[in-house]
Amino acid sequence: MTVVDMHTHFFPESWPDLAERFGTPDWPWMKHLGDGKAVVMIGDAEFRPVYSACWDVACRLEEMDRDGIDHQILCATPVLFAYMRKPKEAADCARIFNEAARDLAAQAPDRLATLAQVPLQDTDLACREAERAMGDGHLGIQIGNHVGDRDLDDEGLIAFLQHCGDIGAPVLVHPWDMLGRERMSQWMLQWLVAMPAETQLSILRLILSGAFERLPRSLKLCFAHGGGSFAYLLGRADNAWRERDIVRKDCPNPPSSYVDRFSVDSAVFDEGALRLLVDVMGEERVMFGTDYPFPLGEQQMGSLVRGTGRLSDEEKRRILGANAMEFFGWP
Repeated sequence: MTVVDMHTHFFPESWPDLAERFGTPDWPWMKHLGDGKAVVMIGDAEFRPVYSACWDVACRLEEMDRDGIDHQILCATPVLFAYMRKPKEAADCARIFNEAARDLAAQAPDRLATLAQVPLQDTDLACREAERAMGDGHLGIQIGNHVGDRDLDDEGLIAFLQHCGDIGAPVLVHPWDMLGRERMSQWMLQWLVAMPAETQLSILRLILSGAFERLPRSLKLCFAHGGGSFAYLLGRADNAWRERDIVRKDCPNPPSSYVDRFSVDSAVFDEGALRLLVDVMGEERVMFGTDYPFPLGEQQMGSLVRGTGRLSDEEKRRILGANAMEFFGWP
């Protein structure tokens, strides 16, 4: 069966000095340490250690072959979004990193494809970049799950999602800039607790606000990291909708009735969790994703889906590749 990893990230080996370009501090840049190792910096602060798979296509292909991955879809790491900067600066960044992604994919066009980023803080600029990027060969758009205190039910973000539905641009929603930073400074709790919560928050805001009633069914929407904690707490949301009018005042149907409006990836790292995710979402709405090549991603890519005895062969076929090829229109 064809295996498509639809949630992988990249960093270019280098990019323009954004602090110098825009005249403001604390932009991301890459500090290379040698031997294929580097650290992504934010100004003078270390953000994340990375290695050459982020920018070296040969290394990426070698690891794909090692784990039996036919195709990967690359997207930027959210630290590159620049949502809190001036819109024109974020638009410039989007163009820089979108072109860098296409340059990487062009080295192995039969194996690699890309998602683009957009300056989401400005709806018009975001729509323009989405159209340009789709015309340039990207398979879809990756966005963060919020812009400051504007969640996905914000009017401007709904307008962007409507536009993506209209132009046939699939959207991957990735959590970022996580809540509760002050209480989660240790043990990677931002990634372990806040990241799943951010994703559940975004899904529930689309549902409970009534936003899904306004979004076209042509919109292909996917939430990363298994949809966060959504599937595992959906019963709680349904119970609240039934019992409290303040929960259902803007939402005409139970939250569980909206699972056919979006997909999720399979990055949940546990057989029981994956089985529950498929039971809640349906086998046609779960796509194989690893968060490669980061330490919290699946280190032996595909081992969870391939190795579990809790999925049928047909479910594995759909999750490992068929769903993503249909979702993104892979040729």
